[in-house]
Amino acid sequence: MDFRCYGLIGFPLGHSFSVPYFSNKFSREGIKASYRNFPLKSIAEFEELVISEPGLAGLNVTVPYKEKVIPYLDALSETAQTIQAVNTICFCRKEGKHTLVGHNTDVIGFERSLKEHLMDHHKAALVLGTGGSSKAVTYVLEGLGIEFRMVSRSRGEDRISYDDLDKRMVGNHPVIINTTPLGMHPDTDSFPSIPFEAITPHHLLFDLVYNPEKTAFLLKGEGRGARIVNGYDMLVYQAEASWEIWNRKR
Repeated sequence: MDFRCYGLIGFPLGHSFSVPYFSNKFSREGIKASYRNFPLKSIAEFEELVISEPGLAGLNVTVPYKEKVIPYLDALSETAQTIQAVNTICFCRKEGKHTLVGHNTDVIGFERSLKEHLMDHHKAALVLGTGGSSKAVTYVLEGLGIEFRMVSRSRGEDRISYDDLDKRMVGNHPVIINTTPLGMHPDTDSFPSIPFEAITPHHLLFDLVYNPEKTAFLLKGEGRGARIVNGYDMLVYQAEASWEIWNRKR
């Protein structure tokens, strides 16, 4: 493989998982490639990035651009089209031209990580947050036959608000998934406002945040005896799925 450049777009990117992960992978496996952060203050800067970095072979996408990047792409995979969220972009080059194709490997990463911890009684879930990451989460839950309610700061046609949550509802949803950035470094004291007193050892709390290893959300759940999972394994699985997409023979 010729030397290629990969990277991550989003904002801010001060504590990215991807750069050290892929840099270590490239060094360990003898891959001639680099991986860089491309913090974009606005998605409008995306077109200039593509022009100014002709060696780009692929990008990962994080908040807040998983949905906003779609109009800049030439095509979407079936999964990305369905959920309307993209976290992986493949630069498909041929005869000096490139086609930008959006994929969603969050789906792969979340499903693999979640299934490692599911138990028979985990039949209903609360999904905290309604951003791009939540779309991958709900797509997986639907595929696994797990009923879910989405929770947001404001009530809507397809979601309830945090004010609507009570002990009974939390008790009836033994899987609770945080897709918001609350608790992420450096704002480690923040957490979604749910009735934690209703959490029991039958609950599984999954936080897509991986830094810190145990967010305030997970610590509160652990204190009530719940099983807890952070987003690190999900990130590893989705990163490897991105790598496979970037290196498919076309």
